[in-house]
Amino acid sequence: MSTPPLTTIEALVTRARASARAGDARTADRDFGEVLARAPDSIEALHHLGLRALGDARTERALELLGRARDLAPGDAMSCRNAGLALRAAGRLDEAAAAFTDAVRIDPDFFLARLQLGSVFEALGREREAAAAYFGAISTAQRLGRWRNAETTAPAVRPLVEHALAVVDHGRAQLFSEVLEPLRARHGMAELRRVEKCLATYLGALPAEYPDARQKPSFLYFPDLPTRTYFDRDLFPWYAMLEDRAAQIRAELDAVLGEERGFEPFLKFKPGASTEEHLSGTRGTPNWDGFFFYRHGTRYDDNCRRCPITAAALDAVPLVRLRGHAPECLYSKLTPGSHIRPHRGVTNTRVVTHLPLIVPGDGALRVGGEDHAWQEGRCITFDDTFLHEAWNHSERTRVVVLLDVWNPYMTAIEIDAFSELVLAIRDFNVEARLADPLVDAGHA
Repeated sequence: MSTPPLTTIEALVTRARASARAGDARTADRDFGEVLARAPDSIEALHHLGLRALGDARTERALELLGRARDLAPGDAMSCRNAGLALRAAGRLDEAAAAFTDAVRIDPDFFLARLQLGSVFEALGREREAAAAYFGAISTAQRLGRWRNAETTAPAVRPLVEHALAVVDHGRAQLFSEVLEPLRARHGMAELRRVEKCLATYLGALPAEYPDARQKPSFLYFPDLPTRTYFDRDLFPWYAMLEDRAAQIRAELDAVLGEERGFEPFLKFKPGASTEEHLSGTRGTPNWDGFFFYRHGTRYDDNCRRCPITAAALDAVPLVRLRGHAPECLYSKLTPGSHIRPHRGVTNTRVVTHLPLIVPGDGALRVGGEDHAWQEGRCITFDDTFLHEAWNHSERTRVVVLLDVWNPYMTAIEIDAFSELVLAIRDFNVEARLADPLVDAGHA
């Protein structure tokens, strides 16, 4: 028997879809059944008939149809997710978890698959993984405007979403509290008061109380620190060492600029993405590039070898050191006419220092609405959780050494505790398959 013209199958599919939307399940099933008979590789027919079989508790038939769809389209998130539903119904929980994991890997925004993955992990007794998957589901859905309240949550999934919220609240509070327990035993509760308050604020148990309305970290707020846009020089005794070496550091920068290699864009964008929200220019294409000594905690050994005096000076500073994130140290180059648009940093525990090396004029740093004009060889440190921006309206390139250091008002014990806590948060988010919350849009 010859295969009918494609238009015949298309007409059947069109009628089947219309019947399904109208609630005429019998006609939809009949038409999709005929589609499958004529086109055994029809993913849409396999999905429809497989999910209908699943709804009728015909588990083996659902496994057959939805498993076939997954085999035909292993790179399709919906096929993986639907196969996971059938596998779960059959009690094959480990295989179901693998199918849902594939769906999330293929489409990280597939929050229903994330939710179902959490449910399977919970059924397997894998409580931490369940909390992470649920957290990923809720965070992704809310970022996309769903599950923020009853009105944005479909009734069919509302009970599971509410359950997931409870699991996440309990699981995160328990996990992060356990991270601090050895430090509580070692140092006592009083030494960790601000850290505990930071955690409670992050978890939503306490409201964030910003002494200055201009300040708002994009990720994590550490409470009860003195609030400053720019910090007093006396808080950083190592300024003298950096400034004493400024001429030597400038000589190494000049050599690097002469070779024209080693710089890379500070901001990374997906192909085709608009950069105007972050970077604009008045003299052609704006550029903000970095010659990195450390980036997200990774040491750039070749760059350090090329600039040994700069690298040694940076390593003598009390840099923020967090696995997979910090230090962040570089020659920060802003080309003529470029403007780093207003943005906020991730946390007020970290402050940003500039050692200006090339300052052509007609440029400035603005933090919390307060402008600062760079002076070559003179350090400045600011809190980047205030809305801040920088521009170079001159005809020459501006370059500063940029580095992250701890907020000078934190104690050594608080720094240790905060580091343990924030890495636990990071690891949990990575486990939840979410973007690293410690990576921000950059510094001015």
